[in-house]
Amino acid sequence: MTEKNSNSLVKNASVLMIASIISRVIGLLYRRPLGSILGSVGLGYYGYASNLYSILLLISSYSIPMATSKIISEMLAKKEYRGAHKVFRGAMLYAVIVGGITALICFFGGAILLPQNQQNALPALRALAPTIFLSAILGVLRGYFQAHRTMTPTSISQILEQIMNAIVSILAAWILIRNLAPEGGTRAAIYGAMGGTIGTGAGVLVGLLFMTFVYMLNRGYFRRKIAHDRRSTEQSYQEILKMLVLMITPIIFTSFIYNCSAYADSYLYSAIQGFNGMSADSISAAYGEYSNYYVPLVSIPLAMASASTSAMMPEVSGKYAIGQLDELNRQVNQTLRLTMFICIPCMIGLTVLAKPIMGVLFPSASELAEKLLFAGSVFVVTDSFSIVTGGVLQAIGKQHVALVNAGISLAVNLASLAVMLFARPGLDIYAVMLSNIIFSLVCCFLNILSMKKHLRTRHEIRKTYVEPLASSVIMGAVAWLIYTALFHLTRRPFIGLLVAILVAIVVYLVSYVVISKTTEEEMYRFPMGGRIVKFLRLIRIYH
Repeated sequence: MTEKNSNSLVKNASVLMIASIISRVIGLLYRRPLGSILGSVGLGYYGYASNLYSILLLISSYSIPMATSKIISEMLAKKEYRGAHKVFRGAMLYAVIVGGITALICFFGGAILLPQNQQNALPALRALAPTIFLSAILGVLRGYFQAHRTMTPTSISQILEQIMNAIVSILAAWILIRNLAPEGGTRAAIYGAMGGTIGTGAGVLVGLLFMTFVYMLNRGYFRRKIAHDRRSTEQSYQEILKMLVLMITPIIFTSFIYNCSAYADSYLYSAIQGFNGMSADSISAAYGEYSNYYVPLVSIPLAMASASTSAMMPEVSGKYAIGQLDELNRQVNQTLRLTMFICIPCMIGLTVLAKPIMGVLFPSASELAEKLLFAGSVFVVTDSFSIVTGGVLQAIGKQHVALVNAGISLAVNLASLAVMLFARPGLDIYAVMLSNIIFSLVCCFLNILSMKKHLRTRHEIRKTYVEPLASSVIMGAVAWLIYTALFHLTRRPFIGLLVAILVAIVVYLVSYVVISKTTEEEMYRFPMGGRIVKFLRLIRIYH
């Protein structure tokens, strides 16, 4: 890999990873006061509405940044600037049409899409309808800048979006409950969940306004590129829309299948446990613990996997378009190595520190949430791998392959969930967690086979998996010992957790460098590599 390409990939991945971490941490922290306001039942309504919203978002906007970035990055690699900008305008038209239709389906068809015993989530879902339309437009702007390999606007907009989401969600939930349901109970849970989803829309609106502002600032640069373009061939908007539909549709179905597992699981779980005699409120409460405490925590490292995939896709698409397969495979392996370098220690850390993490972040969470995190942290590694490998297949135009792999995985997921709940109803929400792990494992296996077939990719097993795992085991043991000792001394979980995490980071970096024999030059290729090298020099690991 050339130094320029390597630095570009690492820089873009680092920018998106940092933004993703900040965004997810903000999202994690605001769930604590939101959970206190809504209660377990309200969180359940919020979770059901959010899951269905996520599915509708897949149809309207989730795939747009990916597809827009892929098509435009291929054109930019060939210096077809006029064609790239016309695709941007065509994608915007597509977003307005599809986003508008999906928003109407969300508002008027939500009652049909929600489980019959969870209709109290309908007001929260309807509040999300305008957000679906705005998200589609926002997705086009983010994809356009990502295709230009400029990740900073997307990153800043994500952070602004999450800050506004957190502020408005808490305030809106509190105001609605105080004014419309001061007596509490089910009515308060309904309006509280609705307030939480109003915050989501406010966040997307702020992100859209920021991206529009950035685009207007850079409009002159884009116009100059277009004016000097002599390579683009004229395409009608009908041809562009056809190309977008052919490109986006498989990605939509793949993303839909991949991400609708949460919605399908919630629907199946609710239906089967209702059949087993469990009350609707108990189902909502258990699912609220799972979707609002366990899922956000494992989603933090998964956001970094998604960020590295987003940074990788324009690079891989461009290399595939001009036939540089060796360079493409090196970038794929580097992305996997960067992802596992972060996700494997996160998995171990969440496992050994599950109890204090839940206790400190979510005091209102029950013991169930702690046990879910302890048992289900492996999902971080399996799902991050499936995210990256699925992104590779989509980047090289094998969307139909990724679609088939995701479809098979979803079928296995739902079948395993149904079997577990009927055979062992006592597993309850643990069955949902286990079926998701099964989904990601099947998807990993199928994606590996597909990559070997189409790219002849060879994975660097030792560098990518063995070395970070060995370093993480050492880190986990040290973190657990430090937390346990400090908790017995101080009886303050926060102090023990903070010190344990800080020491764990140092131990992991030192262990990784010693075990892998990573040089300073190699470490520079990791996210925030320059800062890591400076720190390791400070403690005399590097000289």
